[in-house]
Amino acid sequence: MALIITDECINCDVCEPECPNDAISQGDEIYVIDPNKCTECVGHYDTPQCVEVCPVDCIPKDPAHEENEAQLRAKYDRLMAAKG
Repeated sequence: MALIITDECINCDVCEPECPNDAISQGDEIYVIDPNKCTECVGHYDTPQCVEVCPVDCIPKDPAHEENEAQLRAKYDRLMAAKG
């Protein structure tokens, strides 16, 4: 699954620079995660880095974007291939 930032986000700015896929950006009111870029850090780290640094625990799995480990790895491979 991709991750999602809930409305409990306090806009502390710590998650965005931690994302190795540049999937996190400032939205209209809170930060948002692009599900097309989020691999839950598969391919980079053992755990999602945004979740690790979030002080308010507002980054759960997004039930609207269910993916298994193999799908997340395939997405990671596509993203890395696109970076060249």
